[in-house]
Formats: sequence, structure tokens, C-alpha cells
Amino acid sequence: MFNSILVPVDITHEDVGETILRLAKGLLVDGGKIIALHVSPDIPTYAEAYVPPNIRDARSGEQREALQTIAAAAGVDNLEVRIANGAAHVRILDTIDEMSPDLVIVGSHKPGLSDYFIGSTAARVVRHAPCAVLVHR
Repeated sequence: MFNSILVPVDITHEDVGETILRLAKGLLVDGGKIIALHVSPDIPTYAEAYVPPNIRDARSGEQREALQTIAAAAGVDNLEVRIANGAAHVRILDTIDEMSPDLVIVGSHKPGLSDYFIGSTAARVVRHAPCAVLVHR
């Protein structure tokens, strides 16, 4: 059983998010903490000047709500929600360094051609995380 579990969730894959949040709930000790993290890719610098600042805040609020909806569907009601921007594996590893969770649960997918050349997010997290990582496929 774990006291603190980080669960990176891609809100575009609700079913995977629900599954790994349920798994986290089952592995959490009473009084433990689940941190749900969604990472959005950065807006390319050439396009950033054309994006109004309020759009970024609205997008972050929508992502937070979507993540809370996924957590509620998984039966997880007491969790910390975090939204970050950037490369997913970098932000996940940054959050691991900041929060020092006992476990990270990452959803995985069937590898595509690009995964063979640059690697998947899950593979990068497994390779560099200083804590236990559970990959759910």
C-alpha cells in the first residue's frame, strides 16, 4: 500500500484515466493522497503571439474540470488536481521531483512507429523516475 500516488492522466483518453485512477484508489492507504496530473503540449512559439491570454486560462479550467469528472467516474473524490504545460515526460518527472510520491501509475498504449524512434512517455518515466512506476496497459 502507498501513501502518495501520482497519476498522470491524458484527458483525451477518459477510459484509461478512469482505470488507472481506480487502480490508484485500490493501492492507496487510508489517509493517503492521489495527485492527478494532466499535461498539455506547449503552444508553438510561432503561434503563441496569436493566442489571447484568457484562452490559456479558460483551457486550463476546462482541463481541470475534465480531470475531476474522470476522477468522479472512477470513484475518487479526494485528490489533488494539477495541470501543466510542456513535454509530458518532462512535466511528469518534474512533478515526481517536487512531490516525491511513493508510486506513479502511468497508462500506456500500443506502441506506434514514432515510439520505436523516440520512445513513449511511459518508457521515459520508467527509465528516469526515482520511485516505483506501475505501467498499465
